[in-house]
Order: sequence, then C-alpha cells, then structure tokens
Amino acid sequence: MKLTPIIGLEVHVELKTKSKMFCGCSADYFGKHPNTHTCPVCLGLPGALPVPNKRAIEWCIMIGLALNCDIPLFSKFDRKNYFYPDLPKGYQISQYDQPFAINGSLKLKVKNEKLKKEYEKTIRIRRVHQEEDTGKLIHQAVNGEKVSLIDFNRSGVPLVEIVTEPDFESAEEVIEYLKKLQQIVRYLGVSDANMERGEMRLEPNISLTPRISNFQFPISNENLPKYKVEVKNINSFKFVEKAINYEIIRQTEILEKGETPLQETRGFVEVSNSTVSQRTKEEASDYRYFPEPDIPPFRWIKSQISNLKSQMPELPDKKLKRFGKEYSLSPSDAEILTRQREVADYFEKAVNDGKKFKVSPKQISNYIIHKKPNMKEVLPASLVQSIVQSTRVADVGEDKLRKVIEKVVKANPKAAQDFKKGKENAIMYLVGQVMREFPQRIDAEKIKASLLAKLK
Repeated sequence: MKLTPIIGLEVHVELKTKSKMFCGCSADYFGKHPNTHTCPVCLGLPGALPVPNKRAIEWCIMIGLALNCDIPLFSKFDRKNYFYPDLPKGYQISQYDQPFAINGSLKLKVKNEKLKKEYEKTIRIRRVHQEEDTGKLIHQAVNGEKVSLIDFNRSGVPLVEIVTEPDFESAEEVIEYLKKLQQIVRYLGVSDANMERGEMRLEPNISLTPRISNFQFPISNENLPKYKVEVKNINSFKFVEKAINYEIIRQTEILEKGETPLQETRGFVEVSNSTVSQRTKEEASDYRYFPEPDIPPFRWIKSQISNLKSQMPELPDKKLKRFGKEYSLSPSDAEILTRQREVADYFEKAVNDGKKFKVSPKQISNYIIHKKPNMKEVLPASLVQSIVQSTRVADVGEDKLRKVIEKVVKANPKAAQDFKKGKENAIMYLVGQVMREFPQRIDAEKIKASLLAKLK
C-alpha cells in the first residue's frame, strides 16, 4: 500500500509593533528582565479592558493582501477559552469564524533533489487572523526542586496566524513555502520573523492516506484522512523537516499494522529528532469560542483596504521578474539580489548612482554578489567608485611593456613554444602572466597584440 503524506501548516508570526496588541506595554520583550513589560490588561487583572492596536491590524491585513487573500468588510475578535498557566485571563483574544483575511494562495517553485527536477505548486491559504501571544513558561530547578516559572512579558504581543489548506505532500514543499512566507513578511517590514527569538513558530499538521489511481492535490474534504497529528511550536526549518519525516515513518508503521494513528498534539524533541505525545488534539468546540464582548466588530470600506494595498512595497516575485527584465540579469543573479529587500534596495540605489559613470547593472550585480560589501559601511555611491577604479585601464609605455613581455616569455618558454606549435590558448596564459606584473589594470588586447608581435 503506497501512502501519501497530506500536510497543512499553521504559522505564527510576531509583529514588531512598538506596543502590544491590546495595551500600551512595550512589545520589545526579548531578553528583558521577566515580568517588567506588563500591566493590568496583559496580566488579565479584573476590570482591565483591551484596546486594539490599529497598526497591528493593518499589518495583519497587509499580510493577507500579500498572500492574495480576500479581505472581508466585516470582521471581529473572539474569545478562545482554555486554561493553561501562560494564559492569565483563562482565554485568548483571537479570531474564529470571521478573520481579517481568507481564501488566499501562494505559488511555489519546488526543487525535488531526488528526482533532480523543479516544479510549480500553488498552496491555498485558508485564513490569516489576528490574536495575542501568550506568556512564556520557563522550566528550571529552584532550591533543588523542578518548577515552572512564568514570564508574562510576551503575553499580549501581536501575533498573526497563517493557516494553509492541507496542500503539501513533502517536507521539501513545506520548507519552500516557509522560506517564501518569511521573505514576504520581512519585505513588508511587519516582522523580522527571527525563529531563534520565537518570532516565527511553525506547526505542521501531518497525516497519511492511501494513494489511489486518480489521486491528486488539492485533496477534497471527503478524501482527507480521519485523523491528523499536529506538531507544536517548532522554531527552525531544519527541525520542521525532521519532525515531518519522523511523523511520516511513525504513522506509516502504525497504518501498516492496520491501526489508525491517534489524533493528537505532539512536541518535537531536538536531541533525538523525534516527536512525543503532549495531549489529544482539541476540536474548535473544546475552546468554546464566542464573540469578544469588550471589542466591537470591524466594518471596513473598500477604500480603506485599497489604501493599505497602496502602502505595500513591491513584493519578491514581482521584483524578481522586474530585475531580470529591466536590468538584463540572469534568473540566478536576480534571485540572489531579491532574497532580502535591503540588498535589492541597495542594488537599485547603486544602479542609479552608476548611470553617470556608465557602470552597468551587471557590473554592480557581480560586485555585490561576489565581493559582498558591507552595506552598512559602504554607501552605494562608494561601491560605484570602487567599480570605476577597478575597471579603469592604465596607459603603459611601449618600452616598459616590451621589457615585461620579454621577461615573461623568457620565464615561460614552454608556453611560448606551445603557441608557436599552434596551441592558441597558450597566448592567453602569457597575457595573464604579463598582467600580473602590473599593479594597475591594463588593456589585455594591447598586451595580446604585443605578445603576438614578439612571438611571430
């Protein structure tokens, strides 16, 4: 029986707003002393009322627009009820049935290393919704006892959850999607998406199904497996790949015994590259969602959404195509230059500065890709000057050139003889040896002509 993985993704992205989602506390919590960025609202104290962060909501909608989502003109917040020590209110303010963005898509180019081929795939985005982050549990020993401490600095930080349909069938597709998603949110400037700091957290849902003759993606709801396993809070591309591959093996072994894997939430264990059971997986009804009574619903008009769209920067795919067309760059060079918005912007500034010196985009591209200048220290104009200096051809006197050529020919008799015997490439070797004798750049064609005159 051939089994096919069916994988969906939930990705949490922390927004880098100055303040938290529903209060005025600083959202810059990382590395700060525990419980110093808190107030009655994010501590869930009685009587404290939430006030939504306008910037965070706008950024959430921008992410939705960048993922080709529809933006409903009506939306609201909901209470997601569950009891856990890192949730001070006993509920999380999130979105349930009417999120800020729905029905999007993201196109991928996936490289299959085993088959040595590249193919395109479209991943459907089910929803992009806004919520608040929870506190952080810290497990350690105090006075010889194992305890769990709680830091509420993270509690209430704006969080965007991006949920896909179950459209992935391999870890390679998942990694390609995650890299592209990280690139998009960084281009938008709404999050640094630094996974080591917990700013982007990955949760794959994995199940397996028999591959029948007419099987194809996307999978219809009636053909989805009757179970799924979610692996929570993974913080690296490498670990999510290992978690998925481990689950595929684990679930295959269970299914081949004629059993069905338990629908549950599992955690990834870095030391053993395995997953462990945490709890049986909850359904939506377990959270007892209901509309957030302290925050009125949102009603947008189309011009508000259009205005947000006009504020968005040029996104990676569009920039990649433009760089290739406008600057005559190869697909690989354009891809390298557009991986990061900062590099792309730096390149375009240098191209603009280079016009008056007739420095081509290709020269600038090569310099950035191969020399890797420190963009914080080397201004685009300075980079252009470096290229101009490196390509400037010095004028060398005939006598000096003749003496150097005689020296090189004498030091390389075999190359000289090879050329006389008809080996054309030997002349270019000698040209290179002559050029090495000069500290400045000189005209290679002039050297070649002088060498030819000498060796005839």
